[in-house]
Amino acid sequence: MALELRHLRYLLAVADHGNFTRAAEELHISQPTLSQQIKQLERTLGTQLLDRTGRTVRLTDAGQAYAHHARGALRDLAAAERAVHDVQDLSRGQLRLAVTPTFTAYLVGPLTAELHARHPGITLTVRETSQDRIEAGLLTDEFDLGIAFDGPHLPGVTATALFTETLTLVTGVGADHPTADHPIADPPTTDQPGPLPVRDLGDRQLALLSGDFATRGHIDGYFAQHRVSPRIAVEANSVQALTEVVQRTPLATVLPEAVTHEHPRLARIPLEPPLPTRTVTLLRRSDAYRSAAARAFTDLAHALVRTRGYPPAP
Repeated sequence: MALELRHLRYLLAVADHGNFTRAAEELHISQPTLSQQIKQLERTLGTQLLDRTGRTVRLTDAGQAYAHHARGALRDLAAAERAVHDVQDLSRGQLRLAVTPTFTAYLVGPLTAELHARHPGITLTVRETSQDRIEAGLLTDEFDLGIAFDGPHLPGVTATALFTETLTLVTGVGADHPTADHPIADPPTTDQPGPLPVRDLGDRQLALLSGDFATRGHIDGYFAQHRVSPRIAVEANSVQALTEVVQRTPLATVLPEAVTHEHPRLARIPLEPPLPTRTVTLLRRSDAYRSAAARAFTDLAHALVRTRGYPPAP
């Protein structure tokens, strides 16, 4: 029997699900057909690839070795197909972008608008997820590019600095809300303009991102370093939810300064000492094929952060 791509996909589906029934449902074929195709593959290779004796179906040692190369082959074939259909004049194309959550609040919108204005034929898919998931997805060819933060990266992931992100205290402004001179529910301890001493946040009520955000860990570390313990009145797993809260209550929050550029009813109040900055990076797989769409997006991203005046990366 000549091996075909479907045999690789069938084997990997069973390995991923650990079950012939669920794999067959995903592949839209009958379970007997799937089982027969796998047995044909095993006969052709002359070895058993799946252990069917337990409650779940598992790869044998030979199966694990074969599946590793099968995944790589399918990934490379998918990249080859994209390369064939890649149009250098950008009249069409696809780009799969993954970002960590805070960037959807201020960066994804302008980048998407600029890309669509310049290259309307490019289809953009955006996924919001954690940095670990972004890097893993780049290595498995699930994503073309990622936007996250600098730091230790997985082997095979290349990071290019985009700009420096600054976190700041953020409040709502308006008739019934705090102003930049009175950024939180209680009056500040000084009437002098300028940065707010971080000690003034002690025992005050804040609305913050939930603990599953890397940004929250950054904020907690800053407060711990300066021995400040604000009261957390609201936790949210959405930047949009936080901006709605602080615009309608006396609560303050801590968000990237750039978020306030997109919301005229938000005011930023610098803290003293300032929160540590972070370097925002554009991530890609080191050996990945760089499509015309990916190259265009990379150039566009660097140009946009300069145009918007974001602080340059160190």
